Amino acid sequence: PAPPSAPHPAKAAAAKNSLPRPPVAEETSVGSHFIANYPPFSFWKKEFLPAAEEALSRPLEPAVPLGLYLHIPFCRKRCKFCYFRVYTDKNSQEIERYVDALAREMALYRERPVFARPLKFVYFGGGTPSYLGTGQLLSLIERLQASVSWKDAEEVTFECEPGTLSQGKVKALKDIGVTRVSLGIENFDDRILEENGRAHLSKEIYQAWEWIQGQSFPQVNIDLLAGMAGETGENWQRCIEKTLELAPDSVTIYQMELPFNTVFSMEILQEGKAPPVASWGEKRSWARQAFEAFERAGYHVSSGYTLVKDPVKGRFSYRDSLWRGADMVGTGVASFSHVAGVHYQNLDQFEDYIGAIQSGRLPLLRALAMSPAERLIRELILEMKLGRLDAGYFRRKFGREVLRDFEAVFRSLKERGYLSWEEDTITLSREGLVRVDSWLPEFFLPEHRNARYT
Repeated sequence: PAPPSAPHPAKAAAAKNSLPRPPVAEETSVGSHFIANYPPFSFWKKEFLPAAEEALSRPLEPAVPLGLYLHIPFCRKRCKFCYFRVYTDKNSQEIERYVDALAREMALYRERPVFARPLKFVYFGGGTPSYLGTGQLLSLIERLQASVSWKDAEEVTFECEPGTLSQGKVKALKDIGVTRVSLGIENFDDRILEENGRAHLSKEIYQAWEWIQGQSFPQVNIDLLAGMAGETGENWQRCIEKTLELAPDSVTIYQMELPFNTVFSMEILQEGKAPPVASWGEKRSWARQAFEAFERAGYHVSSGYTLVKDPVKGRFSYRDSLWRGADMVGTGVASFSHVAGVHYQNLDQFEDYIGAIQSGRLPLLRALAMSPAERLIRELILEMKLGRLDAGYFRRKFGREVLRDFEAVFRSLKERGYLSWEEDTITLSREGLVRVDSWLPEFFLPEHRNARYT
């Protein structure tokens, strides 16, 4: 990296954006709000794919952690707020073709230098990974483990939808080495679940919870979603109380948004319907309410979305490693990867993805090689989602003085009550945490501001 005294594009970018941004509109309008990565996905291009091929073909830094993401894109129903690549219409034969392609993709990676390191974390995401039948799941795991092992991984996460579980399937999850079950509850009210297109009902939540508790997983997480269509303050309070009764190891609380390709968004844009979800003011209020309730019950803040019962046991290796620059290979249709400072995404259509695998090539769609400034900004904004930033970390890793480079932005955020600043440490306030995704773009380079995120 350049020495700390050298000119830096991020510093110039921050100086140009020293004025406070307008507040987030109270109405939840169509568009992406959650900041998952940087630079924005809309800047990833097909013509940049040679950078991904080059990154995957050279020896990589052994000290950089490596993770694996496996996309299982099948669901019983498509939630009306879902923006992921999922399929609800695939028969068993098509699912088997996909599972076979996923295992073959892993085999293609087996000889690449990127997998010369052991895995630190594995994440089965969706879609609904638990949609797979127990036999399909065990068959997939057997084929995957012919190419890669995760027996020494720090964390193996598996996302579950309550209505897709059985006692036998939950036991299979424990047998294949899952260390963290993430249960997508979202809400406990059947009317709200149905209105938002969720496949499960409340009775399935409690049955699945009994099976999960019976296997004594090291960590169990519950997802809640504030601001769903039909949500009320009374209902939200009941959701908090019911989650506290279950006493999960961790709880993740998202505020509902409306990305462009959701059912709700299409109804708004094409049919002129009013947004069916709560306003941002209501969602922020409900998120604050939940955080305060869980903290009173002894939970600890782990990020702008997550609370943990035990800060030592409740670790999130996938999140923390990825947000601090770890490499991660994403497998499956439309999956995202990050290797040696290069972002890339897999082909995002079912048949295209399978066709590429059957032809013996990695199914790559688009990529972006990050500049040193972009790599720094990526880690900086993702680190702040954890609620705390240590300037010394960036000094050691990047040779930069981020508190000086972004001084104008940090001071503006402090004036708005979003953070405190003491020597080398930035600490987000409660208000800063519940609004974090709305103000992180203030750190973006000029060319990335006000552009479509996805």
